[in-house]
Amino acid sequence: MNRWKAFAIHLGISALVGTSVITGMLAVWYPGPFFTAMGGNDLLMILLGVDVVLGPLVTLIVFDPRKRPLLLRMDLAIIGTVQALALAYGVSVIAEARPVYMVFTVDRFDLVAANDLKPEELARVTDPRFQSVPWGRPRTIAVKGPTDAREQMRIIQSAFAGADLQTFPQYYVPYEALAKDAVAKSKPVSTLRRRHPEAGALIDRALADLGRREADTNFLPLKARKRDYSVLVDAKTGEVAGFLELYPW
Repeated sequence: MNRWKAFAIHLGISALVGTSVITGMLAVWYPGPFFTAMGGNDLLMILLGVDVVLGPLVTLIVFDPRKRPLLLRMDLAIIGTVQALALAYGVSVIAEARPVYMVFTVDRFDLVAANDLKPEELARVTDPRFQSVPWGRPRTIAVKGPTDAREQMRIIQSAFAGADLQTFPQYYVPYEALAKDAVAKSKPVSTLRRRHPEAGALIDRALADLGRREADTNFLPLKARKRDYSVLVDAKTGEVAGFLELYPW
């Protein structure tokens, strides 16, 4: 076997493993628009670069059929081990940045990542539904601010540091509890049409794909780390219907 054949085999295996891992992560942790909204493209490029490209390139460099078989196997074992560790690290980084909740907060949705939820705040949670960080698909919930004046001030001070109300899980409630508030704060889709006159066809297609009438559909902003979206909601119940890749503000 020459080095180019070894490179091709290693590249094929790496591509298969990388594709399987990425497909699984996208399906479970980053469904719909959440991957783009959270800036997953940057993380994905790092993962692909290290796992799919770098490992096979090192094999291409070090593989020499004239080496003793034992030494060659050791070289390949070291490369494989380092590559597996790099893949595990990349997956752990993406897992920490995964969205776990889409939280209705006052007048918008916020996409909250796993590493936004601090252990000391999780320790304050009394509702068992929110005491741990979920590993499945992101859940749609709501947050209801505290009534205690000191706690309100603590959250205001925390907001200046970038951790606003949506990162305090002790105040999470099911979305249904505040769905009427979401309806009250939502705006008609016609507002999006006025703000984005060039996106008429996109809006029409999204509504058609969802099987919805524009008169029965409103929207709320979705605030995320990388890109903000418009969340389509039922104008009467507040139920989340879908997403539009349109700036909502």
